[in-house]
Amino acid sequence: MNGENVIENWDKLRTLVEQIDLDVRKNANGNAAAGVRARKGLRSLKTLAAGLTKLTVEVEKTRKTEAE
Repeated sequence: MNGENVIENWDKLRTLVEQIDLDVRKNANGNAAAGVRARKGLRSLKTLAAGLTKLTVEVEKTRKTEAE
């Protein structure tokens, strides 16, 4: 585990946010299918964010252990 994994996961998260943004905007203009996609994307976002949080904690613990 290293910082590269954190960056890769962050990039995935940012890409997902951009996709959700498009669907939310389409839904706001009346596209019901986009609303379904947006809600699904938000659930995925929650999962990815939790995974990124855990990963950053693990990376920090690894760095701390290596420094000792």
